[in-house]
Amino acid sequence: MKKILSLLGTITLIGTSTTSLVACNTQCNEDELEQLKIENKINTTNQEIKDNLEWIAPQEKPFNEVDNKYYFVVWHSDKNNDWRIAKFKNNSSVTKIDNFNNYVLEKTDLGMGRDLYITKESGFIKYLSVWKNDDGTYFKAVYRWNNEEQKLPNLDIDKDGNVKVNT
Repeated sequence: MKKILSLLGTITLIGTSTTSLVACNTQCNEDELEQLKIENKINTTNQEIKDNLEWIAPQEKPFNEVDNKYYFVVWHSDKNNDWRIAKFKNNSSVTKIDNFNNYVLEKTDLGMGRDLYITKESGFIKYLSVWKNDDGTYFKAVYRWNNEEQKLPNLDIDKDGNVKVNT
């Protein structure tokens, strides 16, 4: 039994490494990153939200440290499912954020650094996607709230998968 589990672990690691190489997103320079942040701002007339809700790129590695800030993650468990938005406070190194249809969105460390992962619960946990390597298939966006908890915006997703502010 141990040999079988060891073999499965080796196959998983080889598959993960290959996937990471193929799906690796290119790093942006500072100017490109700033331009992406502007392009991905949520369209709202509320200036406080415009000033404090920041689009985050995976290369910024926001989850390497606990910062006690709130994050909004736009994700889905399956290409056929609608986008979901999950809110969580980054106050621990490992946390289960959301689940849907046996898929779990969590912040954890699976040997590739602290990041957002989607796993599938099916007898044994199966790694599905990691935010830093995702090509938009499972993760659409991550936003960080840089203001007080009492002023958290109420975000929603429209029928086209765009993030909007509920008023």
